[in-house]
Amino acid sequence: MTVVGCIGGGQLGRMLALAGIPLGLRFRFLDPGPDACAAAVGELVVGPYDDPDALDRLADGAAVVTYEFENVPVGAAERVGALPGPVALREGQDRLREKELFTRLGIPTARFGGVEAVGLPALVKKRRLGYDGKGQRLAETVEPLAEDELAEELVPFDRELSIVAVRGRDGDTRFWPVAENVHREGILRVSRAPAPGAPQAEAEVIAARLLDELGYVGVLAVELFEVDGRLLANEFAPRVHNTGHWTIDGAVTSQFENHLRAVLGWPLGPTDAIAPSVMVNLLGDLPSLPRLLELGAHVHVYGKEPRQGRKLGHATLVGADDETVAEAARLADAAASSGSGA
Repeated sequence: MTVVGCIGGGQLGRMLALAGIPLGLRFRFLDPGPDACAAAVGELVVGPYDDPDALDRLADGAAVVTYEFENVPVGAAERVGALPGPVALREGQDRLREKELFTRLGIPTARFGGVEAVGLPALVKKRRLGYDGKGQRLAETVEPLAEDELAEELVPFDRELSIVAVRGRDGDTRFWPVAENVHREGILRVSRAPAPGAPQAEAEVIAARLLDELGYVGVLAVELFEVDGRLLANEFAPRVHNTGHWTIDGAVTSQFENHLRAVLGWPLGPTDAIAPSVMVNLLGDLPSLPRLLELGAHVHVYGKEPRQGRKLGHATLVGADDETVAEAARLADAAASSGSGA
């Protein structure tokens, strides 16, 4: 049986395994946490991500090693020959390098640099390790930045969009429909795909330039701002992505299955949407699962302990009307706010 190794044992690794097990794949995860939720669907190697012995155990007998988060130590990815390749990690882990990459490829992005260069107010971000709104602050006066900070223009966007794409070992590239995303407090709450009236072709050009430049193999997501009908690239993620979770139930082939197909050198599957879909994140605590099921939602629970702001699962509604979607979102918001599940 083919074994796939994965650096990281969180929900993304878990969903990779859930997509791969029906294909006859087995999974082995490396994670420092003995309670990593992916342990429910594969073997767990407990250890630091950069521990040579743990990495060797992860890769032993594996057909391929991949990863489920973008802050994997580059040396760890190199040691096990992980796909996507280390170059994507190097460029994606540092916001300055990421912005410079966009500029070099002719991909429009917000102005970046020092506070005085981008104008006030400016968004100051940590160059490394920021996610879900962490490591960001608003600067309203000109100030010197720390060496590990970068200022970005505060973009008055009309909406937030994203495109998830996949590239195989042979260069075959596919794109899922652009999604429209709603964030609150820096955390994704809702994704809707296909996004109504989205500039799909323009988004595909942006993603394709990155995939080709990086010699990429696997799934990559690009977060975008739509401003007066044009797209600005915000950031990219070299991995399966929260804004692509709707593809499990709403697309012909999910992002998770196609990522596995890509890294294994298998043919890619179609990325067409089955029907308009809305994905609602379940944060902090779980709402009434029977009620979500009654609404027709496809519910995915990650097996993680409740905690304020933590992603515990998601629910996807495929072909549902606006009222049903609104009710599912209300249930999720109420559980997240109250801290009491049902």
